[in-house]
Amino acid sequence: MATPAAPAANGVKNGKGFKAWLYKRLPVQEFVDNQITGYYAPKNFNFWYFFGVLSLVVLAIQFLSGIFLTMFYKVGEATAFDSVEFIMREVEWGWLIRYLHSTGASAFFVVVYLHMYRALLYGSYKAPRELLWLFGMAVYLALMAEAFMGYVLPWGNMSFWGAQVIVNLFGTIPGIGPGLVEWIRGDYGIADATLNRFFALHVVAIPLALLLLVVLHLVALRRTGSNNPDGIEIKEKLGPDGKPLDGIPFHPYYTVKDLVGVAVFFVLFSIVVFFVPTLGGLFLESPNFEPANPLSTPEHIAPVWYFTPYYAILRAVPDQRLGALLMFLSVAAYLFLPWLDRSPVKSIRYKGWMSKVALGLFTVAFLVLMYLGLQPAEGVYVALARIFTVIYFLYFLLMPIYTRLETVKPVPERVTYHAH
Repeated sequence: MATPAAPAANGVKNGKGFKAWLYKRLPVQEFVDNQITGYYAPKNFNFWYFFGVLSLVVLAIQFLSGIFLTMFYKVGEATAFDSVEFIMREVEWGWLIRYLHSTGASAFFVVVYLHMYRALLYGSYKAPRELLWLFGMAVYLALMAEAFMGYVLPWGNMSFWGAQVIVNLFGTIPGIGPGLVEWIRGDYGIADATLNRFFALHVVAIPLALLLLVVLHLVALRRTGSNNPDGIEIKEKLGPDGKPLDGIPFHPYYTVKDLVGVAVFFVLFSIVVFFVPTLGGLFLESPNFEPANPLSTPEHIAPVWYFTPYYAILRAVPDQRLGALLMFLSVAAYLFLPWLDRSPVKSIRYKGWMSKVALGLFTVAFLVLMYLGLQPAEGVYVALARIFTVIYFLYFLLMPIYTRLETVKPVPERVTYHAH
């Protein structure tokens, strides 16, 4: 049976003019009918569902600003830092382009972390969305690599020493570690060859992989449909017309709603870009306004804020190999969530008190580790890092137990929705 949009599409195809000419050669209308107006999303989306589209918005900002930056950036140990200074001081609106890109990097991680947290809240990683979650985590890993490579390119003093710390972590891998470190650097130290490699990866290789993973993430989303705060599969309850009873067309309803979220985001984003682009050193550290100097170590080496939880875990143990292993596992643990969670329900709304306490403690642990990663690795900071590292890992290790033992609430037959 033809969908309601099919007659209109056929009318355009059989008509005259540019649209008819285009639609006969490119399935534009079919794409709109199937993926936008014909894609039904749950009617009970809330605040947490803004961050998916905001991730795409920030991705576009990063690509556009990055293109303009590469027009003036000169890769090289002797030219990188000066070219960034040239962009900031001499290129017309160069300071704005640079701050759009640096602020955009942090904004990307803000919206991605909130997007991931929504999945933890509502069980968006559970069946049938395991592959959707894995593609999303692959996007996150690619984003981490892209951010690290980009962080090194300005060749400030913190960029140089940060690269030393991170690249040397690969040396902890038994057997192949030292050779792998030399291969990554392309030299016996962080130098010109390293910058060339990182530039190629940051500008070409990783963005291509990132785009591919984003597309696969969206394709998987269209296949399974969006989750919702109740964790109910709306495709299981269809009306006489074959449409979900608890769904509404993504366009125009959610496109209009997302525009509001995008507008609010741009207001906040603009405030940071124009008034506090360094955000007190969180987005751009003071040592990075000094050229790289192998003879002058910054007083306190710390990564950008979005890497600090894992950096705190790395420093929580005295053994470097064990610390590197724990840091790797702290990221890899997310990949196993679809199989660690044994609860019969998806959403935190209907899970028992143990799941709610566990998620609350995990949230606190992540935020505290984020703070501790910015502090010196000494005294009480190290002790606290060890305590909260244990809490962080217990969330994953004990999940198969507490999700299976706890008593859950009954899930309603239909989504809970209150019209505004």
